[in-house]
Amino acid sequence: MKVCIYGAGAIGGYLGVQLALSGADVSLVARGAHLAAMKANGLKLLIGGEERVAQPRCTDNPAELGVQDFVIICLKAHSITGVLEQMKPLLGPNTRIVTAVNGVPYWYFYKHGNQLEGTMLESIDPGGRQWRELGPERAIGCIVYPATEIEAPGVIKHVYGDKFPIGEPSGEISADCERLSKVFEAAGLKAPVLDRIRDEIWLKLWGNVCFNPISALTHATLDVICSDPATRALAKAMMLETQAIAESFGVKFRVDVERRIEGARKVGAHKTSMLQDLERGRPMEIDPLVTVVQEMGRLTKIPTPAIDAVLGLVIQRARVAGLY
Repeated sequence: MKVCIYGAGAIGGYLGVQLALSGADVSLVARGAHLAAMKANGLKLLIGGEERVAQPRCTDNPAELGVQDFVIICLKAHSITGVLEQMKPLLGPNTRIVTAVNGVPYWYFYKHGNQLEGTMLESIDPGGRQWRELGPERAIGCIVYPATEIEAPGVIKHVYGDKFPIGEPSGEISADCERLSKVFEAAGLKAPVLDRIRDEIWLKLWGNVCFNPISALTHATLDVICSDPATRALAKAMMLETQAIAESFGVKFRVDVERRIEGARKVGAHKTSMLQDLERGRPMEIDPLVTVVQEMGRLTKIPTPAIDAVLGLVIQRARVAGLY
């Protein structure tokens, strides 16, 4: 079984080392100094006080790799449309695409089962290119819970977590998902197959929709955002708007909003991914984490005043920094 990780950054690199050391037939698509370091010295993972080094096949030319059984997309969501042409040589008639990305994936309304069935979301899939060129029928959802960092080119640091829940848009427990889950498990990772993958998408997005943009606006860490009365109240207001939208689609949240905020507070002085991107001068994941929720609010006619205000501010912040 051939697995390609498209985007071997912090998460993709972590997956790549674990899969390669377990004996999986895995290849990585990367670029720049990170790719050069991997080719020269292998890919190093710092985890649990030890170093693990793997030598997976890695390239910046996917055409070298041929058709894959699974393509795991670990890019920032706003980068996917720009690499669709390069990705096509990896895709055969039975290739599955695993969307290990933050936010709402392009296939969200595929086999959704209500009046929005087949709806394409412009904020995350401009012009519907991912839907048309990758195909929603190929998709397997994947939620990324581990935290990892690129310590240096070719070096990944694992911070915490090993869980990657997966699931079919239809909710069926498919043979493909079971095969992929076993590959992850053999690599020491947890990849439970869920029959309600969208519930898990929203549970993670519930925090990202508010904590990420608030942190980019205030430069505050999670513990501060969740402890300060003003930012905590703003986060809660955004989360309640998000919850109303999700529940209109039949999504079920397994925790309440206060418990979700407390969970984030206990993470401590952690900088969100959006704040890290801002500080490093990289484009922020505004659209897949925030704009898409606003778009879904418009589709459902559910008002989102708190999200609208914060979204407007963070877009302006990004524009000033030349990152949007």
